[in-house]
Amino acid sequence: MKRILYVILILIVPQIIVFGYITHEEKEQEKEMKLVNYTMKADRLNKKVVDHTKFEVLQQDFERPQDVTLACLSCHNERHGEIMANNHWTWDRNENLHGRNEMISVGKKNILNNFCIGVAGSEKTCTRCHIGYGWEDHSFDFSKEENIDCLVCHDQSGMYEKAKGQAGRPVEGLNLNVIAQSVGSPERANCGICHYWGGGGNNVKHGDLDKAMNDCSREVDVHMTTEGEDMSCVECHVTENHNITGKLYALSSENKNRITCAQCHTDRPHDDEILDNHGIRVACQTCHIPVYAKANSTKMIWDWSTAGRLDEDGHTMHENDADGNHNYLSIKGNFVYDNNVIPEYYWFNGLADHMLITDSITSIPIQMNTLEGSYNDKGTHCESSACSKIWPVKVHRGKQPYDVVNNTLVQPKLWSPQKGDSAYWLDFDWNESIIAGMNYLDLPYSGEYGFVETEMYWPLNHQVSPADKALKCVDCHTNSDKGRLAELKDFYLPGRDRFALIDNLGLLLLILTSLGVIIHGAIRIVLGRNCIEDNKKS
Repeated sequence: MKRILYVILILIVPQIIVFGYITHEEKEQEKEMKLVNYTMKADRLNKKVVDHTKFEVLQQDFERPQDVTLACLSCHNERHGEIMANNHWTWDRNENLHGRNEMISVGKKNILNNFCIGVAGSEKTCTRCHIGYGWEDHSFDFSKEENIDCLVCHDQSGMYEKAKGQAGRPVEGLNLNVIAQSVGSPERANCGICHYWGGGGNNVKHGDLDKAMNDCSREVDVHMTTEGEDMSCVECHVTENHNITGKLYALSSENKNRITCAQCHTDRPHDDEILDNHGIRVACQTCHIPVYAKANSTKMIWDWSTAGRLDEDGHTMHENDADGNHNYLSIKGNFVYDNNVIPEYYWFNGLADHMLITDSITSIPIQMNTLEGSYNDKGTHCESSACSKIWPVKVHRGKQPYDVVNNTLVQPKLWSPQKGDSAYWLDFDWNESIIAGMNYLDLPYSGEYGFVETEMYWPLNHQVSPADKALKCVDCHTNSDKGRLAELKDFYLPGRDRFALIDNLGLLLLILTSLGVIIHGAIRIVLGRNCIEDNKKS
């Protein structure tokens, strides 16, 4: 027995020593990385910024925000051409949707969602998030350069604000002179004023884009944290000539002009072969975004079918849940919010399809933006050897109006500045609002509506957790029904799935290997002892 224990100690002790050495080296590498990162941050902080207070053209008293734009273009000439080619300006792009044989116009101005449904007919309020002035309806002039809003992206004074229901125009009374002299490269707050607040509130849509990220801890986001890298959006969404890289799958479909983790971290970032090989079929975000909506709740369910309830006096109702989130609004219906949400996981190859307002409903719940991909997708649509990867996704579930006769989704008119204009948020008449919205789009409506369940998918990219908070092996490789990948059943996952022949064969090999090591060690010891005794005799 002592000899066997001796053999086991010989096998185990060196492994413990090696493990300890590797762990020490990893900690030293982590310290070195932190030093490099903070050096990068210091370089950014020391970068010189042009002092716009010295430019005479900005000393004038601006009567209109458009005059600020013309002043900007007097120096930054030809920039308007770049901006007018930008999707932030057009809210439109032609793309080849997966499974369709023609180019389709897709973008914020015409794609439906299961939040506020769509922009059409309500532009005057929706275009508060447009980078322009005056988009009220179809008549907006996209070629008029003075309509560009330079300040919404470049203001660093913190004073600039767009007005509600004014087609992207700023609130009255702003000191445009001071604001124009305070411009600089876009920071988080510039991008966030629209991207945090889409869908009617902070963090409502995305779940991983939240006003808290303007000044957050490492636990919320390791990239944007003011405790560390303090990165702005454009450091990942690299921008050249106003072409901002990165696109949203809620509005886009083709796998191009994207940004990836590998552009900074490479595709072999772990210095660990097993972990790096996971990257072939598992997106970085899957392990490094274990939860989302960390600081503030996000909307998970929106049921339009319950909208329209008024109190005894005929006034609109507003109810909140225990955390202060909207639980019910007369103009929008019921909601369910959640925070620290565990994502759902799907195979995704970078391509998406969209439910167009002209498409017939073929299945329920309706997939508003189908994410394409499967385990068997080995790279048909991209250069990698295995294109489809497991992605973490926020799924927003809704119930929204549709045409029960034509079997299509509909676009109701939601907003108007006054009652009697068929806008649902004031008149509370679904039929009239749908008639107005579909007439605006010149599309048919049967006059009969109902409500249908929908799902919309938002792949997660932000609120990246520190490494020690990333998923562990057991989070996926477990036979528990609470395992992260319990619902992805189209492939064999070690530790989760059971295949008797393979499991028993593996156990047998493990036993035989252990016995072989022990027997081999025992033989070496016995032979070594016999050699010693023979030497003594000789």
